[in-house]
Amino acid sequence: MFSKSFSKSRFNPVSGFADFWNEIRRPQPYRLPILALSILPVAGMFYWGMNSTVYGEPERPKVTYITTLDPARTDAEIAAENLANQEVRDLRAAEEARIAEAKRNMYKALGAAAGMDVEEIERKAEAERAAEAAASPAPAPKPASESAAQ
Repeated sequence: MFSKSFSKSRFNPVSGFADFWNEIRRPQPYRLPILALSILPVAGMFYWGMNSTVYGEPERPKVTYITTLDPARTDAEIAAENLANQEVRDLRAAEEARIAEAKRNMYKALGAAAGMDVEEIERKAEAERAAEAAASPAPAPKPASESAAQ
């Protein structure tokens, strides 16, 4: 049923191929160059399409939640751990301040050896540090849960 309706249709390719075959068989001097030039755009599109690379979406990551902390910890245990972590942070900050002071002392010694006025340089540096401390925002107050745990 489909082949009969398709063969009577105006979209039947058989007559087009027959017409093409009749034209290509006729002896004309430019038939092969015309055929080659006719094939060239389609061949170029195929070549371009075959060489293009398309990357798909990456695989969605599988989420793994932190499993090192006990999910059944109490608020008191969490507060104690936070206090211990804060002590470590305070120790690190004190060590950084000690190292910075040692560096300042070394630079003072170097400046004195080079004949600079290290006291004037120190006063300017202290003024700059005080201005930076005044310009920086004050630390946020601790939440009520942390102050209650102390």
